[in-house]
Amino acid sequence: MTSGPPLVELHGADPDLVGVLTELFAAYRSRRATPTHVVDLDRELWAQLEELGLTRLTGSPERGGSGGTWADAAALLGIAAGAAAPVPLVEHDVLAGWLLEAAGLPDDGGLRTVCRPDPSGVALNVTWARDATHVVALWEDGDEWRVADVPIEHVVLTERRNIAGEPCDTVEFEVDQLEGGVVVSHAVGEQFHLRGALARSAQVVGAMERIVEIVLRHVAERTQFGRPIGRFQAVQHLVSDIAAETALGRAATDAAVARASATNWTDPGMLFAVGVAKSCVGHGSSVVVRGAHQVLGAIGTTLEHELHTLTKPILARRSEYGSLHEWDETLTSLAVSAGHDRLWSLMTTGRAKPSSASVPTGEK
Repeated sequence: MTSGPPLVELHGADPDLVGVLTELFAAYRSRRATPTHVVDLDRELWAQLEELGLTRLTGSPERGGSGGTWADAAALLGIAAGAAAPVPLVEHDVLAGWLLEAAGLPDDGGLRTVCRPDPSGVALNVTWARDATHVVALWEDGDEWRVADVPIEHVVLTERRNIAGEPCDTVEFEVDQLEGGVVVSHAVGEQFHLRGALARSAQVVGAMERIVEIVLRHVAERTQFGRPIGRFQAVQHLVSDIAAETALGRAATDAAVARASATNWTDPGMLFAVGVAKSCVGHGSSVVVRGAHQVLGAIGTTLEHELHTLTKPILARRSEYGSLHEWDETLTSLAVSAGHDRLWSLMTTGRAKPSSASVPTGEK
């Protein structure tokens, strides 16, 4: 959705920030060039975001960041994704910038992307790597996690693109570059995956909300047999499914964002909250993408139409930082471990609190 008040209510983001973002990306949507089959970094938009302090929205002020909350970041990610803005906000700020801070590494302000190389130093599907000045690598070295900030000229890069046509490259590091990285706590390593998963959920649900707008406008304007197609019951069912799955995805994402923002990711229930968001958004996105293309028909598949600039990134992002199957398995494992007597606690708090019968006397 592009209106300010609903976003403020759902995200808890700063109202003034939401207003600025809404106007900024509405203007971007109105002036952008006709889409093509490839998507490249919009350097003009990136420079504008940099000038406004939005490229390091969540960074600490001491390091040149804007000190924004996770609620603010989720609003930015959702609105930008709803405008199909080709900029690496997740990679540069939410993940790479955070890793540099956690490791105490300097940040020269250059554009960064992020990855997790395998033991041999190879990282697949590194978004926006060819446009970055550095690649921030989080590497699992035995029982330690290391963060290395490697200049792009010191890696071997093979250019590729994902299903959305975005840069999604293979990056090869020298292992000694990674071994020279700064050791960080296990909490950083574990949190990285959760942060990436929630950020992608915020992006996908933002794109889904824009699709709802497009679909509603289309069914009101498009006529068949002398009346708007929105009056046909079959179309109404498709639209209601699209809207319902989007609302569910938004609610689940907002719940996880609120918990992350309130506790700075220290809540032990974050795994469950992020898993629910990733699952709801992942399952819902299938319904939204399929239903939207059914409603719009052939026009929605044309290169010039806006719809594919939203649906293809959704398909690319929903499986990043854990596939839908993996997250469903995680939720299933948590539910089974909780058992019937602690399942409600897991659902409401994200934690399966011990039952009173299992608490030793005097420690209840």
